[in-house]
Amino acid sequence: MADGLGRTVLFRHRYGRVWGLGDRSSPAVRTPALISTEDDDDACKELAAFHCTQTRTIPARISISTHHCLIPPTFDQTGPFMEASVGHVLPPSLEEANAGESADSGPLLPVSWQRLHHDPSLMDEGLQPNIVVLVDAVQLAAQPGKLVKAIQTLKHRFPGALLWTPGLGGPDNLAVLAWFGVDLFDTSRVQFALSADHLLTSFGPRKPLSGEVLDMHTALEHYLQAIRSVHSAIESGTLRRLAQQQSLNSPRLVEHMRHFDTLMHSTKDVLRAHPSGIESIEFLAQESHLDPEVYSWVEFMTKHYSTPEGLDHTLVLLPCSERKPYRLSKSHRKFIEAIGSNGCHEVMITSPLGLVPRDLEDVWPAGFYDIPVTGDWTGDELARVQTMVESLIERHDYQYVINHSGIDIKLDGIEVIETRQGESSGARTSLQRLTDAVRHSKTELGLLRRKGEVVNMDRFKSISRYLYGRDDWLEGCRIRGKPPRWRIEKDGKQVALWFFDRAGFAFSKEAIGSLFEHKILPCIHLKSSIKWKGDLHLGIIETYDKKIRRGQDLLVVQDGQPVGLARSLAPGWEWANTPGRLAKMHQKR
Repeated sequence: MADGLGRTVLFRHRYGRVWGLGDRSSPAVRTPALISTEDDDDACKELAAFHCTQTRTIPARISISTHHCLIPPTFDQTGPFMEASVGHVLPPSLEEANAGESADSGPLLPVSWQRLHHDPSLMDEGLQPNIVVLVDAVQLAAQPGKLVKAIQTLKHRFPGALLWTPGLGGPDNLAVLAWFGVDLFDTSRVQFALSADHLLTSFGPRKPLSGEVLDMHTALEHYLQAIRSVHSAIESGTLRRLAQQQSLNSPRLVEHMRHFDTLMHSTKDVLRAHPSGIESIEFLAQESHLDPEVYSWVEFMTKHYSTPEGLDHTLVLLPCSERKPYRLSKSHRKFIEAIGSNGCHEVMITSPLGLVPRDLEDVWPAGFYDIPVTGDWTGDELARVQTMVESLIERHDYQYVINHSGIDIKLDGIEVIETRQGESSGARTSLQRLTDAVRHSKTELGLLRRKGEVVNMDRFKSISRYLYGRDDWLEGCRIRGKPPRWRIEKDGKQVALWFFDRAGFAFSKEAIGSLFEHKILPCIHLKSSIKWKGDLHLGIIETYDKKIRRGQDLLVVQDGQPVGLARSLAPGWEWANTPGRLAKMHQKR
């Protein structure tokens, strides 16, 4: 771990971080924060977390200092002070060229697009900087896809470092850059706007209003308000909404957001495994349909989902509802009553997730999303639904498809029974057609009603396959209790509880052996020499699964034997060198 700068993550949301700098119990500074330069006045320097100076030599040197006491472990002296040579920086368009003299490596790490491509020393495991400076960020922002690619590469390589993109940040793009993972911001663009008689605000540059003073003090108030808004958004899990709103300040920001979403589609460890508290995911605009959570869900449903055993005879397609889980809504209570059988496979059609089976309506993100309900569908949404239904049919043995969704579904080789016929889903006549279609299917196929415990076990096995990829640990178990807190028991002993708010299981000590035997959970291996007493941090960990998701249950192993369970606080890409707690102890043998 790099010495000299005390820091710990206080809040996380995807790549966005609120770092506490200084003493963990009482941070002197929180990020996102300002870093001042020589062009700033004393008031700005006093507000800033750090101060940067740069020499005019070739190659240039930069130094970063602070008037705060951020040096562990005593935090009783000002500092740290960091200095580095920037090296020769060529334009990003010359990425195939090698600049020759490279920048310094250490607590302060200047990085350019060329250096990312040509300097193998960046892969040195001992390189753990305090601050990474993307020195050509402004130039990268002008070239499609390069800025977000550079930022994501640096975040995954140096997750424990603060990231600064000099000359790029401002109150009008702070939320977007924080969403990408930028931590430090300067006033270069604010000063440029002032020189052109404009104020740079969260909504872009504008002329001052009558009576409004055009000076750095006023400009800083706008900047600080933007920083506070980002702090709050990261803490509440709404940073994407704020970034999406702010991206409309310019076409370039929208481009960056789209490129960033595309990058994250292949980086599933940035996603959540479970909701946190009352957190939900918002799909309030068409752009949010590009969210990696959507692509991850669609990929699972298209390639990996399997129905509960013996339930793939009659498929009933239903519309979604505003209330989650759907079964608690008035409309779905009507549907369930009209269907009159739990021997059919009910699947909801919804945007932007496409399909949500009844057996997975409680999990993240299916049970925790908000979207405007207008009844209008785009061509892309309809194509996604059609493709997902076709995939579901191909991988199962449905003989009847009853469509009560209102969406036109065409399937080759199998009859689709339309029960809406242009009417609303809750109309008495359409509900009667739904009832008649299910009765016909029951008569033809001899569908039997499942017992309540079988329904619950089918649901929990399906959820287990979604969360862990398998359901072996549930073999021989029984379901006890009452909704929404079900107990899962084996041989008369409780092995897990179902928690509706967490959309997941809480495993007991009794489950540890079975989870280890069936390789259900990602494993964290502790060093042999330590005695595990509390939460997990990098100093006590030997190895870990790099695909860990935030909120995921983990099996803690020591000397080849399972010793307990933990829940991840940080995704796997952060574990390499991020200070502070990475997972919280849940159970210990």
